Amino acid sequence: MYFLNPLYLFFIPLILVPFLFKMISKNYYSWNELIPHDSSSSLLTLLIKLFNGLIILCLVFYFASPQSPQQVITKVGIGSQIGLVLDRSASMDDPFSGSETGAEDGIGETKSAAAARLIINFVQSRKNDMIGVITFSNSAMFVLPLTQNKDAVTGAVNATAGNALFQTNIGAGLSSVSELFAKVEDSGSRAVILLSDGAGRIDAPTQQKIRDWFDRFDIGLYWIVLRQPGGISIFDEDFKHIDDTQLPPQIELFDYFKTFRSPFQAYEAEDPESLEKAIKDINLKEKKQIFYDEVIPGKNYSLHMLLAAFFMTFLLFLLKLIELKK
Repeated sequence: MYFLNPLYLFFIPLILVPFLFKMISKNYYSWNELIPHDSSSSLLTLLIKLFNGLIILCLVFYFASPQSPQQVITKVGIGSQIGLVLDRSASMDDPFSGSETGAEDGIGETKSAAAARLIINFVQSRKNDMIGVITFSNSAMFVLPLTQNKDAVTGAVNATAGNALFQTNIGAGLSSVSELFAKVEDSGSRAVILLSDGAGRIDAPTQQKIRDWFDRFDIGLYWIVLRQPGGISIFDEDFKHIDDTQLPPQIELFDYFKTFRSPFQAYEAEDPESLEKAIKDINLKEKKQIFYDEVIPGKNYSLHMLLAAFFMTFLLFLLKLIELKK
């Protein structure tokens, strides 16, 4: 038990005030010895003083606002610890590769708008997840640590919109998201959802660091690629690599992710519908049994103290009714 306004507790000595004064009777007698000893009256007098002291104590506690401590209960649920890594390069504000202006619903929607809308739906549909947010363009930006606060995650995803640079530094985003899991106890399931419309290259030292972190923290990776118009598909089995040339960034990155010991799954989306299917598939895969902490806030007892004071005041009124007048 603790108090939100503990300074009011300095008034507790006021409970002694009723015991410092004698009860005054309005009845006068020429000789007090004529009055027989009445033990019941003495007991009631003491009871009245006690009630007055308790009323003062309850009012002091009411203003001090007593509060029980919060409790943290470990529960078993379905969900995961998820790090969202969202591409905020300028190309994310372009429509999907298959979009045509003026077509029906969903066509012409920008990649960033569709991604934000579908990710928010994904977040709101999951009850027990802890979700953190990292964005990247030319560098990574920490937005939100792992949290169960769905409103905070929704606000963070909405806040990722805005002007960005013409760069896609996936390495910085993946390095930053790994740190989200470093100081959080493993709940039993961890995953990163990487959503980007480009690839970019990651240097060898950064590749090794990311791979080590994902393996150490046992983080699964889901990569959703929003295809650029005319871009190469990472699933193109007919793609032929010309000797003495570098692989396209998306193919190189796809091959790199497949070297992870932790689980990896890639998706491609050319329109909002295929993006929605990818997110729904991730939603189905990331429904594992996890352990999570639920914080139960403490209970405030101020109202209880006020009601107790009113109740004892009512009892004093009843005692007043049985007082002998003559």
